[in-house]
Amino acid sequence: MSENLKTIKELADELGVSKKKIHYQVSKLDSDLIQKLDGTIYLDNSAITAIKENIGYVSKTKLDSGAIQNRQHLDSELDTQNTKLIHEKSEQINYLKEQIKNKDNQISVKDEQIKSLVEAQKQIQNLLDQQQRLALQDKKLLEEYKAENDRLKVLKMPSQETEFKHLDNQYKDEVNALKEKLENLQEQIKDQKRIEEQEKPRKWWGLWRK
Repeated sequence: MSENLKTIKELADELGVSKKKIHYQVSKLDSDLIQKLDGTIYLDNSAITAIKENIGYVSKTKLDSGAIQNRQHLDSELDTQNTKLIHEKSEQINYLKEQIKNKDNQISVKDEQIKSLVEAQKQIQNLLDQQQRLALQDKKLLEEYKAENDRLKVLKMPSQETEFKHLDNQYKDEVNALKEKLENLQEQIKDQKRIEEQEKPRKWWGLWRK
């Protein structure tokens, strides 16, 4: 039997349809397009072509050819879109790279500023620590000075009191001596006045006798 002949089942499997649908299409064919052997129906190329046309079957080869053309068209469109997209993305990437470079420069500047501020803060902290240490030293020295001064006051107080007493007594003695001299001078003046008073009448009397 020719290899071009197919059973209803084989044709149904090839076309991907049910045997019932092929049986219906076979019933509409001319009897000379159908061959029967041992009760099995065989279909030649003419019958198969007629059945395919009746059910609207499109050859896979034709489908593949159209799909290839569509695919080529789509590929061309995709290539164009991809090229455009790649160009746009490339520009965006370059822009972002430039922005990143600027940001990196800004970050470097900020890092230097932060570094300078940290160094300045360290110096200020060192100065504050030094100032605090000096203040503590001054406070300690002041306390030591006060303590020494208090100690010297305690040591000098008895001798100063004695000295003050001595000076007071000396002053009193000098005052008393001056008072005594003043009294003596006053007595001398009084005596001199008495003598002068006594001599005045004599002087007038002598002048009158002359």
